[in-house]
Amino acid sequence: SLVVLFGATAGAYGAKLGSDERELILLVWQVVDLHSKKVGTLHKSLVKADNLDLSDQCREVSGLTPEGLGKAEPLDRVLQQFSQLVSSDLKVLGRSSYTLCSDGQLLIRQVLHPETSKKNFLLSDCFYSFYDLRKEFHTCYPSSATVKDQTIKTMAEYLGLGTDEAEEDFGVWQVKTMVAIIFSMLSEGCNHVFTEPETVKYKYETGPCSKSETVDSETVIRARGLPWQSSDQDIARFFKGLNIAKGGVALCLNSQGRRNGEALVRFVNSEQRDLALERHKHHMGSRYIEVYKATGEEFLKIAGGTSNEVAQFLSKENQVIIRMRGLPFTATQEDVLGFLGPECPVTGGKEGLLFVKYPDGRPTGDAFVLFSCEEYAQNALKKHKEILGKRYIELFRSTAAEVQQVVLNRYMSTPLIPTLPTPIIPVIPPPYTIATGSIRDCVRLRGLPYTAGIDDILEFMGDATGDIKPHGVHMVLNQQGRPSGDAFIQMKSADKAFMVAQKCHKKMMKDRYVEVFQCSGEEMNFVLMGGTLNRSGLSPPPCKLPCLSPPAYAAFQTAAVIPAEAAALYQPQALLPTTRTPQASAAAPPTVTYYPAQAAQLYMNYTAYYPSPPVSPTTVGYIAAPPGAVAAAATATHTPILPQPGALVRMQGLPYNTGMKEILSFFQGYQYAPDDYNGLIQLSDQARSVLQAPKEWVCL
Repeated sequence: SLVVLFGATAGAYGAKLGSDERELILLVWQVVDLHSKKVGTLHKSLVKADNLDLSDQCREVSGLTPEGLGKAEPLDRVLQQFSQLVSSDLKVLGRSSYTLCSDGQLLIRQVLHPETSKKNFLLSDCFYSFYDLRKEFHTCYPSSATVKDQTIKTMAEYLGLGTDEAEEDFGVWQVKTMVAIIFSMLSEGCNHVFTEPETVKYKYETGPCSKSETVDSETVIRARGLPWQSSDQDIARFFKGLNIAKGGVALCLNSQGRRNGEALVRFVNSEQRDLALERHKHHMGSRYIEVYKATGEEFLKIAGGTSNEVAQFLSKENQVIIRMRGLPFTATQEDVLGFLGPECPVTGGKEGLLFVKYPDGRPTGDAFVLFSCEEYAQNALKKHKEILGKRYIELFRSTAAEVQQVVLNRYMSTPLIPTLPTPIIPVIPPPYTIATGSIRDCVRLRGLPYTAGIDDILEFMGDATGDIKPHGVHMVLNQQGRPSGDAFIQMKSADKAFMVAQKCHKKMMKDRYVEVFQCSGEEMNFVLMGGTLNRSGLSPPPCKLPCLSPPAYAAFQTAAVIPAEAAALYQPQALLPTTRTPQASAAAPPTVTYYPAQAAQLYMNYTAYYPSPPVSPTTVGYIAAPPGAVAAAATATHTPILPQPGALVRMQGLPYNTGMKEILSFFQGYQYAPDDYNGLIQLSDQARSVLQAPKEWVCL
């Protein structure tokens, strides 16, 4: 027997059913005996949604009202009634088993399964297997329209069924027409047999993925905006109703091995992937999740692995994986097993533990543990932040893909900072650099709209634009390369800077007021290193030692640089596009360039090598020059940052609570040269008093 099922939500209808996360408000069904060609009673049931605000399309198509729905039963009650009424109808027809049959896949996969998952109640087994009437119709009538273009109306028209939609209630006409279509398919001319139903997976299956495996790009999506603590099971629950491939959830990690809120998900076929894309900006808890297309290569890069150790660890299927972080470096397998205790036994004992190590064999403090069931894993998670030795241990749910990504792609490959960056060849030294003196000939703009550009700043400053030094506008970006809301302007004199600060302070720019402070180049550098500047004065950076930054940052006075191989890619004309000047002024001729346009902002990004302060990309400036000058500059010598080679040492593996005194004590008996460091970062007497003596925080 078939149970012909039709439903509608409070939102979109037709091809977009379920794409807007709206709740189910209507179910209509009827039992059909395929052998005797008899039908049971047609049932129509309204469903009370939590949100009774109906869309205009829903009101127009269904004719339902919030008042009528307010008197209906909630979804869990309606589904109970559905099971009872279907069982009763089957007894009347002398049948005992049935399979659902719906118009397409959206009602089952995109409405019922996601909604019941969010409301935390289980669907009965009958909702995990169903026939797609559109696919069955196309199999029976190959010359009809494609499955994607089929509707109940087009199928009825193809068969010449004379049904009038206006004569019946919404939902009733659809079910009656679907039953008529089924009977036509069962007629002697077709003799169609319903044999291969669609299936919905009960749960997500974990498993490893090899880099040699072929992954179809039409089956992969990227989910963005995930809560950092979300696991593969949480992601599978978000895509409930869709069939994810075995081991098809790969959580993306950043360079420190921590989750970055993204995941790559592989589905069993392209049809499931297309349905997943319709869940773009659906919610996981209070967060909306963005869903985009991805490629098989991207999935293999994250999830693929070839390590024998990892393959052996993941060979035990259907295990729950827990990640432990913060283990003492001296922790042994016995220590970890003792920490977990007898209430959460590890699968295979020591074989169910995998310690993550650096390429040189040193432990990282991370480990993965296998548990045979959800109960043991939950008991382990209760030990989150309990103490082992003298350290608290963090425990999280993990995935097979995360195991491979952490062990292979991060630690078993090259270290994050194998060597210092290779020297970069200066291209063309800019004639204007950020000053470091104490003359207060600069102004700081704070609270800029994030969409503000150089032209907006020039317009904001009005007549004072003519008093800006060429290349004197410096937008401050954060470590992600995005606008921070700050900018520094170099004026031609301290008097001009004072006048601008008085005139433009708290002036509006795009519905926001902008604060303007007079400052010096030295104070500008302090802010770039994490200090604060306001009308009350200057506060030093939070740490005594400015972070060691490469020459792209404003703390160092070096020439503008780009890699030599990249220099040939950019013609001088492209480096300085014309910038519109809002007001013509004799003091500011049109040929003056204040700042490269957004598209030409090319600066070195060393965030993969160093923790760094906010940067000003204008420390890499570009000036128009003949093509020959670019080639000549590529062969020019570059003054090294350090006063002499080999003067700087880098320390790895420091305890997290190490202070400057411990470092100085470690180097006791060795001579360091604070005077050399003064040549690296130019500091005035005022700066020395703020940062204290250099010998307290630098070793050269």
